[in-house]
Amino acid sequence: MIRSMTGFGDAERDLLESRARVEVKSVNHRFFNGTVRLPPGLDRHESMVVSRLKKAISRGSVTFSLSVERAAGGTSEVPLPALDLERARAYETALRTLGSELGIDSALDLGAFARFPDIFRGGESPSRWAELTPELIGELADEAIERLLASRTIEGERLKSDFIQRLDASGALVDEIEQRAPDRLTRERDRLRAAVADLTEAVTVDEDRLAREIAYLAEKWDISEELVRLRSHITLFREILTDETQEPVGKRLGFVLQEMNREANTIGSKANDADIGQFAVGLKEEIERMREQVENLE
Repeated sequence: MIRSMTGFGDAERDLLESRARVEVKSVNHRFFNGTVRLPPGLDRHESMVVSRLKKAISRGSVTFSLSVERAAGGTSEVPLPALDLERARAYETALRTLGSELGIDSALDLGAFARFPDIFRGGESPSRWAELTPELIGELADEAIERLLASRTIEGERLKSDFIQRLDASGALVDEIEQRAPDRLTRERDRLRAAVADLTEAVTVDEDRLAREIAYLAEKWDISEELVRLRSHITLFREILTDETQEPVGKRLGFVLQEMNREANTIGSKANDADIGQFAVGLKEEIERMREQVENLE
């Protein structure tokens, strides 16, 4: 099964006077890269969320966010931050001591203390997040991740259809190359025979010598092995596309395309024929388009 690395999933749960909402978004990335955003005071659950994300997603840049909104008609109010006056007094003493020691005469104002956020004891009352237990956060995360995977699977099916079309086009180009390849030797044999006749003005040509030259060219221009390997890679690519296991296939398909491109390059270098050269270029274009799409797969 193929899955795109691009997707979105969400989950919501109504609480007593508020609503918790989880959103999970993912985009392309070579490896797994997770970002978790939780409300203040719930940072301790980050490792649990990351663990769930890694278990379900192997590749992609994933952003997880949990937000809590007051429900319509709710009466709860966001409490003001509590002040840590003892810590603030300690900062004041430290600043005045620093000014005295360095000979700096500077008046302290509220702006100076605003630079020390730890003198404010959180902006939320302990009861505000009481309903957001680890179990509830885990349930919301699993539900959102499930929807994310569903959207990635749908996008993967769309990409699968595009891959199949391009594999069909690549197979057709391989057929054209295979049909065209033997004609090169026939044309080259006739060209050599005519060239020798013109140079020697002889009525006959040494057929044994000509046969040896053609045999040499046949070995030099032979692309049968490349065509066989290319067909094998196309078949393998199709098999991977239809694999129903849950294992990510993006990297495997990328390797297959790398080998297909290698064979296409070799065929192009051995072409010695304008039509085969054009077919090889067309083949490389199809492979490149597939490679770009594979970059979107998990």
